[in-house]
Amino acid sequence: MSVVAENLHWRVKRKVIVSDVSISVAQGETLGLIGPNGSGKSSLLRLLAGLKKPVLGRVQINGQDIAKVSRRALSRQLAFVQQNAATDTNVTVRDVIRLGRTPHRSALSGWSEDDEAAVATALDRVDMTTRRTQAWQTLSGGERQRVHIARALAQTPQVMFLDEPTNHLDIHHQIEILHMVRDLDLTSIIALHDLNLAAMFCDRIVVLDAGVVRASGTPAEVLTQELLRDVFRVSAEVSGSPDADRPHIRFKAG
Repeated sequence: MSVVAENLHWRVKRKVIVSDVSISVAQGETLGLIGPNGSGKSSLLRLLAGLKKPVLGRVQINGQDIAKVSRRALSRQLAFVQQNAATDTNVTVRDVIRLGRTPHRSALSGWSEDDEAAVATALDRVDMTTRRTQAWQTLSGGERQRVHIARALAQTPQVMFLDEPTNHLDIHHQIEILHMVRDLDLTSIIALHDLNLAAMFCDRIVVLDAGVVRASGTPAEVLTQELLRDVFRVSAEVSGSPDADRPHIRFKAG
């Protein structure tokens, strides 16, 4: 499914958080949202997912205005993975993933073969099948994030939104998570703070600064020394790679 946002504007009281943002994400594409802290990445992600209502503008999923779609129906098409989701409840991995089936079930419906198949497929896709009966509290940070992605996959969405899914993970788990997301047969929009990871795993990148789009394009088009200086206020060398669209950033001290 494609995602198109037109002239999105959102504010809290008098403070503008997202200003006149328009983006387009093709079916099957992985789009990265990057920008300094407070640039509006998480807010834009929630506007795109229908979790916030814009003051102005609209979002279309596969040509359909999401403002005209019920939350339940929308949850059957898209999934949202938030950062650092947690629970103190004594539940198993499978219990957490089962929650992803909520949009597909009515209050009186029993657990179906389709539900069971969706959970089993989600467990397999994040390589957590052997951990399905393990207690949530015993999982590592990387394992918990994989379970959250599995819960989203159990919704059987066609679009996935992820808000800094690698936050607080070590580099091994960061790469593992983003490899997994990129290999999914889904349209994905990911808010990231690590610029080199964005270059490695995103087909295109949108740069936000104070709620405004400062640049949009392939990693090679966007991640320039000038942009890093002007938006992120850092000095850096940007070098090429065997894949011309995947630059590498080396930050300079001072």
